Amino acid sequence: MNLRWKPIPVLAAAACAAALVSTPAAADTHSTKAGAPPGVSRVLASTLNGPRQVSASHGRLYVAESDTGQITSINPRTQGTRVVVTGLASPQGVVRIGGKIYVATGGAEDSGPGAQDAPAIMVARPGQAATRFADMLGYELAHNPDGQTQFGPDGKPVDALSNPYFLLRDRSRHGFLLVADAGGNAVLKVSRSGKVSTLFVPPTITTGGCATTPENDPGTFGCDSVPTGLAYGPDGLLYVSALTSEVAGQGRVYVVNPRTGKRVRTISGLTAPTGVAVDSRRNVYVSQVLEGAPEGDGPPPAGFDPADVGQIVRVSRDGRRSYAQVTMPSGLLWRHGTLISSTWAIAAFLQIPDAGQVVTVDPRAFIPTS
Repeated sequence: MNLRWKPIPVLAAAACAAALVSTPAAADTHSTKAGAPPGVSRVLASTLNGPRQVSASHGRLYVAESDTGQITSINPRTQGTRVVVTGLASPQGVVRIGGKIYVATGGAEDSGPGAQDAPAIMVARPGQAATRFADMLGYELAHNPDGQTQFGPDGKPVDALSNPYFLLRDRSRHGFLLVADAGGNAVLKVSRSGKVSTLFVPPTITTGGCATTPENDPGTFGCDSVPTGLAYGPDGLLYVSALTSEVAGQGRVYVVNPRTGKRVRTISGLTAPTGVAVDSRRNVYVSQVLEGAPEGDGPPPAGFDPADVGQIVRVSRDGRRSYAQVTMPSGLLWRHGTLISSTWAIAAFLQIPDAGQVVTVDPRAFIPTS
């Protein structure tokens, strides 16, 4: 199992948030760079808090604001915003289908099955209160798709059991929703009636730096997959980003047959992927929210600028890679020939409020590797 979202405590500790934002330089840097962010063509929405997934429906964008427990609708033409759902527990994924908005909520780590704040898929009409649509924690407890140890000898969870992080409309026949569960280490299907089933379980990684990473079972080692993003490609395949316990170079994007759940191929060599998108030419875009963050538990180095944390990787069909510096990107969306990203996604852990944005990424910002 995994922490509710592994980059959060790592970045908070590595950057020493309280010390960082206590300096005038940090506040000044944010105020200038937030207005003209690196790698960005247009800012579609700002003053967001913890923006995670961005999705599109009927000409509008929808973003889950994890830190304020709300879903915000964005008009990409006018940059106007409107809060459409409130009162959610850590909303992370969002998709609108018809007149209803479905939200993946992370919930509290110690909440039990059926509790109001337990990990779940919630549903609401704009302006109305959300209700439970699918019990993700209940499914994890009953089926445990990744087969890992759930509880220790003291009867307490050894790690977060379920953390639904991303939603996607299921294109398969009779399909409805796909869910990336970062706590359960699985991609799950949810029917129109809220019934949950397993589609794909990414493997635990035991190579490279993961060979010495302790697992929940004593004496075992490896990195949990931690699915964070979902996207369909023009080839009809499903692309799944996997954080892989933040170990450098061990992140993956799994390309999966969405009908059978079988893995077709793997894109490896990534670091802490938190989102994925695929364009019409099958270029794959992967957000790396922690790229450039200071390592270790001490204070950040002199001159450290939080605006420099994060990047988006573009992997072309022939495997070539290029990189765009975009601040703390999380959810990615390819829409009408444009790459859209949420940014400053974890600024709250640096004690920077209202920093989140939804932006379009400048294609000229991608610089090939030498």
